[in-house]
Amino acid sequence: MTAYGSDLVVDLLRAVGIGHVALNPGATFRGLHDSLVNHGKGEPEMILTLHEEIAVALAHGYAKAKGTPMAAVVHDIVGLQHASMAIFNAFCDRAPVLVLGATGPMDATRRRPWIDWIHTALVQGTQVRDYVKLDDQPASVAAIPESLLRAWRVARTPPQGPVYVCLDAALQEEALERPLALPDVARFGPATPPHADPRALDEAARRLVEARFPLIVVESLGRHPGATPVLCRLAERLAAPMVDLAAESAGRASVPSRHPLDMSGAREAVVADADVVLALEVTNFLGALGQTDRATRAVRILNEAARVIAISLDDYALRSWAHTYQSLAPVDLPIAADAGRALPALLAAVEDRLKHDRLAAERRQRAERLAARHAALHREWQETARLERALSPLAPSVVAAEVWNAIKDEDWALANGTAKGWARRLWDWQPERTYGGSGGAGLGYGLPAALGVTLAHRGSGKVCVNLQSDGDLLYVPSALYTAAHHRLPLLTVTFNNRTYGNDEEHQETVAKVRGRPVENKVVGIRIDDPAPDFARIAQGFGVHAEGPIDTAGAVGPALQRALEVVKDGRPALVDVITRP
Repeated sequence: MTAYGSDLVVDLLRAVGIGHVALNPGATFRGLHDSLVNHGKGEPEMILTLHEEIAVALAHGYAKAKGTPMAAVVHDIVGLQHASMAIFNAFCDRAPVLVLGATGPMDATRRRPWIDWIHTALVQGTQVRDYVKLDDQPASVAAIPESLLRAWRVARTPPQGPVYVCLDAALQEEALERPLALPDVARFGPATPPHADPRALDEAARRLVEARFPLIVVESLGRHPGATPVLCRLAERLAAPMVDLAAESAGRASVPSRHPLDMSGAREAVVADADVVLALEVTNFLGALGQTDRATRAVRILNEAARVIAISLDDYALRSWAHTYQSLAPVDLPIAADAGRALPALLAAVEDRLKHDRLAAERRQRAERLAARHAALHREWQETARLERALSPLAPSVVAAEVWNAIKDEDWALANGTAKGWARRLWDWQPERTYGGSGGAGLGYGLPAALGVTLAHRGSGKVCVNLQSDGDLLYVPSALYTAAHHRLPLLTVTFNNRTYGNDEEHQETVAKVRGRPVENKVVGIRIDDPAPDFARIAQGFGVHAEGPIDTAGAVGPALQRALEVVKDGRPALVDVITRP
């Protein structure tokens, strides 16, 4: 029986299909917590985390893997501030997460001394308003259904993103005088995403077909299920190289690494050659079309003459606080549409124009040249990994190769990490098996998000893998408890270089520019005095763990032992010492 305001919240969560709620306990949502336990009786399932940042990041990873939002509950002002970095990551990554908050009673006459006063804000959502799609704070129990259903719809409407609903503690604990009928949630779904103007698509097709050297650049097309095969077909019909910007960043992968037209490893060369560029879901135009001087931060555009066609919904996702929209790039044919939905129509328009293709022989020759170049790149990477086996500490390429050897015959999913790009170079990299990075480049994302991906695949038989950097892990080591407590079978391999490697590179750059000692780049950056023992930390949380491992020959056997644990339904960690 629905007896309290918080019972109604649980009824709504179940009605919209929320299967899991991640939380760290908090007094302001004690009513909701009780309802989850005693009214919901495990539906939705509570996932216990030891930090709000972990709760939201876990829901972030789940949303990307499952394609539907998960809820995370954060306690009051303090929990919301702990969770704020993870919410920002989800906003940048356009991941739909339903964040539920709580506040001490807004009615000041019902507040306890001190604690309820310092933990009550007016209005709490202002803390994260600049990086959520919507925040709301219903003022009555009767207003809760509308608030939650609107948030549920907005989160799933492209461009997707996190939403925040704050629930007054008094409303949660309010006894209902009479039952409230639940709305028909099917009538509150998101609208169909905008489709491209057919005339604009026809013009795009004309320009691509007539191009001397068309190029396709993608950034996060992997958000769209089923888009990759259409993308590859379009590239094949045009004999156009594809560049996946996720190869250089931590975005959502879009292009299979073994496709012969994948030129992600030769981005600068193919950008320089292109006369027409089709940009799909690209926000980072300077990163796509330019070359950056690390010392001066100056960007040089590789090809000023190329004409750009851009298909995205970027202009629907602008916020003023953080410049997540990046540089204002010149675009010759901008098309506001969901790129995943626009691709089939664009492909059809291209194929219609190619029915009498006068340049068919030229396209075949270009495709053959690109395929030969693609094969040469892969041979070069394989040879590099072979030669680097002799290095000590181990190179990321060697560890990536060992992980691939362990999982290549499994039904695998890469939940987080790329081993500095080596997983994409050495594995049979398939976009539908990879989930990208944080979006907002905030540390503390990797392990919790990987657990969310694992939760989404729990019971499927997939082997979920987390290629985990050490500095990122040290932000949220208690996520290992959630892995053990909820039996989330994640294989974590730490790339333990005992430093913040990106910062070392920056300090080296500055030292060289200023003529100062390069050897001082490690001061205030290395994590080696003492060096954290990740295996012992993991074991302390109840996770099977081995390491630190510092020889190539020992990595494979340790991975095989860990893999057996994971296939038995439990988490495992292998700590490998790698080069800075």
